[in-house]
Amino acid sequence: MKELLLVLKFIPLGFSALLPVINPIGSAVLFLGLVGNADPPTMKVLARKIAINTIWFLLIVQIAGGYILRFFGISLPVVQVAGGLVLAIMGWGWLNQQEPERKTATPIESSPESLQDRIFYPLTFPITAGPGTIVVALTLAAHASTPSLLNSALAHLGLLFATLLIGIVIYFSYAHADMMTAKLSPTTTQGILRVMSFILLCIGAEIMWNGIQNLLKK
Repeated sequence: MKELLLVLKFIPLGFSALLPVINPIGSAVLFLGLVGNADPPTMKVLARKIAINTIWFLLIVQIAGGYILRFFGISLPVVQVAGGLVLAIMGWGWLNQQEPERKTATPIESSPESLQDRIFYPLTFPITAGPGTIVVALTLAAHASTPSLLNSALAHLGLLFATLLIGIVIYFSYAHADMMTAKLSPTTTQGILRVMSFILLCIGAEIMWNGIQNLLKK
């Protein structure tokens, strides 16, 4: 039962931390601006491949990130403190953003061949999962890593489920980008973003506090 609770704890934690930085609604607007001339079947194929690429991208960062940090001699509690601080600052900045900059995208050639060549760059990185997403994934991985191998594995399993959920959201956001952007007003979109920003601020503060506690125990 305790093990199941640990998995269930990291599913909403990972999902709610990744969702604001990926911002599927905002990313879908950029995606639509880049490939808006593509036909609906092509849009769905692109959405599926981008979602799968994003899942793999996040999993690689979460799995390999800890080893890379240890290679450079950076302890996990330090990553928790620094990463949590970054998340809190990001959440605070978005929460208090008065007039968000409106992103525009230059349309790219929408032939199937040209779009296939751009699935990873720029459609997956950095439009869908940018540098901020890497920071969040590294921080979540550090937060999930514990001295107990079993607890660490269960926590990372929860992050895996959260990443899969993020991929599903990305797919539906991109596959139906035209319908979604037509129904959601800018005010509604900003309201959703503010709520997610506050959640990100709280998550960053919690992760940072856990890192401070771990450092004080040493």
